[in-house]
Amino acid sequence: MIKSNQKYRIEKDSMGPVRVPREAYYGANTQRAVENFPISGYRFGRELIYALGLIKYASARANAELGLLEKRMARAIEQASYEVVQGRWDEQFVIDVFQTGSGTSTHMNTNEVIANRANEILGGKKGIYKPVHPNDHVNLCQSSNDIFPSAIHIAAVTLLLERLLPALRDLHQALKSKAQEFYPILKIGRTHLQDALPIRLGQEFEGYTQQVRLGIFRILTAMGSLYELPLGGTAVGTGANTHPRFSRKAISIINKTIRGQFRKATCPFEAQGARDASVEMSGALKTVAVSLFKIANDIRWLGSGPRCGIGEIHLPETQPGSSMMPGKVNPVIPESMIQVCAQVIGNDSAITLGGLSGYFELNAMMPLIAHNLLESIRLLANGVDNFNIRCVRGLKADQERCEEMIEKSLALVTVLVPKIGYDEAARIARKAHQQNKTIRKALEEEGLFSKEELRRLLNPRSMIAPTKKMKGR
Repeated sequence: MIKSNQKYRIEKDSMGPVRVPREAYYGANTQRAVENFPISGYRFGRELIYALGLIKYASARANAELGLLEKRMARAIEQASYEVVQGRWDEQFVIDVFQTGSGTSTHMNTNEVIANRANEILGGKKGIYKPVHPNDHVNLCQSSNDIFPSAIHIAAVTLLLERLLPALRDLHQALKSKAQEFYPILKIGRTHLQDALPIRLGQEFEGYTQQVRLGIFRILTAMGSLYELPLGGTAVGTGANTHPRFSRKAISIINKTIRGQFRKATCPFEAQGARDASVEMSGALKTVAVSLFKIANDIRWLGSGPRCGIGEIHLPETQPGSSMMPGKVNPVIPESMIQVCAQVIGNDSAITLGGLSGYFELNAMMPLIAHNLLESIRLLANGVDNFNIRCVRGLKADQERCEEMIEKSLALVTVLVPKIGYDEAARIARKAHQQNKTIRKALEEEGLFSKEELRRLLNPRSMIAPTKKMKGR
């Protein structure tokens, strides 16, 4: 027999008595999950708890308006739920991310916290569940199988709108400004990490600007599916044990509360049996991560040096770079961004495997999907903000170095192909390389062109198209 003491209270569920910390707002179901899943130490973050609280708030109000909940009880559940929305009880959400695949443990954690707090508001005590019961009242017209995926969608959309999309828009603007600032500066292009034809530094940054712009578009496109909520489908999508008007009413209350645009899922059986919307969004986030990986990597390469690297741009100096080599300053901000991107790409693999685990009417990896999807959004938002503020905005071009590198390039011989043919141009390039001479010097020695012709032919500005000023995007 389990005995209580000053630190614990005894609760009973369908499986028997459970010892619960006396001051906890959660109950027996949550405590069993705490004991059953000592896996990672990871807990769900603010965004998912916020979404669960919001759904419970809207559900209580909807049930009251439908005459399913007594008004005094409904108001207590609404108040307790809104306190969860505000973050007042975040420390009461104690279950590991790696738990039951439906998210039922964290869902019941939510129901128990709200029930205990609602009873406290009504003058009752924690652990008694009278008059408010976590299943009969807080969970009325609901199931973990429709609530948890709805919470994933609400949390993801909220985080995207409030954090990641603003961060990407700010980065897009910063890159666009740098593209315009750097447009007059010519530099050598590179393909296969080898010298290629000249390009404007601004054109290079135009490419980065467009990558971010398209990333924003991809996220907005993928968000369309996340706006669909399976709320009201209950256990298997049929809506058993729920009022026929509950779903639309609860979603309407959610939208009014947060000025949202959520809608009832077109097909609840798809919305509950599959997690394709989350997989789609993760794919969009992975694409953004790939873009940012390239941008950050290019920038650290362009700034490599300071004496023996490419050195065409200068990165802001943010901290000493070596515990051994004095004066060394490393590109730590791009490196941080690259690591964020690697993590997001890895998260996408986990989410893809999670999406594959939709068996019949339920996906059994929803906590994994929720954790990784929300982590990806959060990491990208923080990483992009930091990369923009501490690196991109402070980039400076080294015009002298850019011009020096162009003059050294063997690829300048390319413009002579229409006049002397590919093979002859290749011979001259090899000669210049073997004798450690510029193309200009090698051609002067060949005597094929006058100095005036060479000045005109080897003018880097004649090799760049288009030459008009960059159009704003």
